[in-house]
Amino acid sequence: MSIKSLQQQLNNKQPREILKSIYSSVNDLAISFSGAEDVVLIDMACKLGLKPNVFTLDTGRLHPETYQFIEAVMQHYQIKISVLSPDQNALQKLTSEKGLYSFYQDGHKECCGIRKVEPLKRHLANLSGWITGQRRDQSKATRDSLAIVEIDSTFTGKDSELLKFNPLCHWTSDQVWAYIRALDVPFNSLHNKGFISIGCEPCTRPTLPHQDPREGRWWWEEADSKECGLHSSLTKPT
Repeated sequence: MSIKSLQQQLNNKQPREILKSIYSSVNDLAISFSGAEDVVLIDMACKLGLKPNVFTLDTGRLHPETYQFIEAVMQHYQIKISVLSPDQNALQKLTSEKGLYSFYQDGHKECCGIRKVEPLKRHLANLSGWITGQRRDQSKATRDSLAIVEIDSTFTGKDSELLKFNPLCHWTSDQVWAYIRALDVPFNSLHNKGFISIGCEPCTRPTLPHQDPREGRWWWEEADSKECGLHSSLTKPT
């Protein structure tokens, strides 16, 4: 099915319907899991009987609560989550040459490239499409033009072109949390401590009420760089 046909098919549907359509149209799919939105998608997929293939990135620098969260999701849904790790040689070279906190001086891109982008690139090379919990309201600077289905301009899949699906792109944070509370969906306990967008421990802090959710990420950098490279702001629907 062409990207335009997929767009027409999905644009006016709700997330559950979007997931059903995706799984009926595309093979070799996986859900990317890290936060509350992603577990909403896992919950929907499991209740639809879709038996989702799920993966997560273990950077080696996550909060203890995040590791506990990953295990809780596996136990709650009785699923396996593929845990992706960075290349040890590249990581050793970085820390040997620059130490453990070089990103405070020269920016987060190099560290995220090794710990996140490269493991994701290797994993996506075996897929035809991936499903994320991204939403437009997560960042006005980088996610405001997000679409339900896109051709990924950052990564390639098994057939070269890689589809990227964002079923919750039009949902708000309130809708996500209403779903979580209503259906007793597991969530990261750091959310109870003021964390909204949760990444690695050295690069994440709580935010104040009404702050942009991405303000808690890489707070020492300019607002237009609040992405780690997993989701390019250049990715566009075609």
